[in-house]
Amino acid sequence: MALTDKDPHNARELARTVYLSGKLMRRQARGKSTTAIENEIDRIREMAQAREDARNRR
Repeated sequence: MALTDKDPHNARELARTVYLSGKLMRRQARGKSTTAIENEIDRIREMAQAREDARNRR
């Protein structure tokens, strides 16, 4: 279930994205690579948008 009518993410995806964003910021502050975390966030966003697009095509 989406948080708002215009949001493609469900609560679990939002929580995961917020957690990963915090982790990403901590790694950036330490000067470490963040590519894997950025890719995971992008994957979550793409899956949510694809699901929402499929729902709207019906």
